[in-house]
Amino acid sequence: MQNFTFQNGTKIIFGKDQEEVVGQETVVYGNKVLLHYGGGSIKESGLYDRVVQSLQEQGVEIFELGGVKPNPRVSLVREGVNLCKENHIDLILAVGGGSVIDSAKAIAIGVNYDGDVWDFFTGNASITDCLPIGVVLTIPAAGSESSAGSVITNEEGAYKRAVGHETMRPKFAILNPVLTYTLPNYQTVAESLT
Repeated sequence: MQNFTFQNGTKIIFGKDQEEVVGQETVVYGNKVLLHYGGGSIKESGLYDRVVQSLQEQGVEIFELGGVKPNPRVSLVREGVNLCKENHIDLILAVGGGSVIDSAKAIAIGVNYDGDVWDFFTGNASITDCLPIGVVLTIPAAGSESSAGSVITNEEGAYKRAVGHETMRPKFAILNPVLTYTLPNYQTVAESLT
């Protein structure tokens, strides 16, 4: 495997151990980050510790919001929007797969909006800007790490809606294929067919 860096809208940083540069990429956008992730797998694998260490080495102040589930929920997005507003977050760092990234994108569009973030998903508000987003990808499947869209579920009524805007495209995405080695064979095969 050869490491490489590729940029096409989103700066793609590919290769083994590349998550170790996440701090350097983050400080380009500021020194306060919302670390957004799902369950405990990033902690069990040691990825969480490596990401936190890289951020701390660059003097980045870390705020956390875990708990993203498949089909990410607007309730957690709202919590993230409030956390970002209260702490003047500079960048949202999504560490995970498509659901985590989509949740981060929804938070990012809600930060500079005075209304409810769900307004964007119902067409009652238009996206004009977005907080910068970075990604450390753990499961390749959705392409959300370099797309300009997000899909969120509203638990009240079980509505699943999508929204997109060029400003929602992550600024950088770190893709270390070693992080995908623990995926079940079925998941790996399914991803190669998409």
